[in-house]
Amino acid sequence: MRIATWNVNSVRQRLGHLVDFLKEAQPDALCLQEIKCIDADFPRAEIEAAGWQVETHGQKTFNGVAIISRARLEEVRRGLPGDEADEQARYLEGLLPLGTGVIRLASIYLPNGNPPDTEKYPYKLAWMKRLTAHARLLMAHEEPLVLAGDYNVIPEPRDARDAAAWVSDALFLPQTRTAFRSLLNLGLTEALRASSDDSGLYTFWDYQAGAWQRNNGIRIDHLLLSPQAADKLAGVQIVKHVRGWEKPSDHVPVMVELKAA
Repeated sequence: MRIATWNVNSVRQRLGHLVDFLKEAQPDALCLQEIKCIDADFPRAEIEAAGWQVETHGQKTFNGVAIISRARLEEVRRGLPGDEADEQARYLEGLLPLGTGVIRLASIYLPNGNPPDTEKYPYKLAWMKRLTAHARLLMAHEEPLVLAGDYNVIPEPRDARDAAAWVSDALFLPQTRTAFRSLLNLGLTEALRASSDDSGLYTFWDYQAGAWQRNNGIRIDHLLLSPQAADKLAGVQIVKHVRGWEKPSDHVPVMVELKAA
């Protein structure tokens, strides 16, 4: 089974890229972030016509997450628990058939948090605390679990081409990285780092200053696996060439392969 995550940065603008990626990579499920549309405006017909199922949690102009899958999701949850006043569309979860069992899958668009001296950073940290609390409950089910998405977290200096340029950024501040480690400390495995210790592995390149051409990237898109999912891990791929397509997203897909049995 292949599960991918991709911050598509406007699904309607990148519909062609999305269809091409689905045809090329043939994932069993794809978690999307920043779809930037309400549910009714998601290009569902084009995706379903190609044989896919679609679940969305959208928001006008900003944010929004989706899960595209071969099999229909069950027990779908829209929104992260813990704050009924939070209207931002950043979390979508469901159960997906996996072999003779199921896998619980979530598409996550964690807040950016910049500028750090505004209310946006406390919101980011509070959201991460809520995610950790919810993940703790999910882990108690002792089932295969994949928390996939754009975390807006640079975990370590080796996850940035120029780490010094990010020291004051909300993506790399000590509090951000500590909160991310607290999430991992629940017993979650970061899929890519379970497969490689290499530096120079990036998932995002800014549109400015020739970042893509100079490979000045950062790694902020992650797939976190419960022990039951980590036991099935067969490989991880950053689908880097997608960033070279015409008018691309500034993120690229990351895909894990899990053994079904």
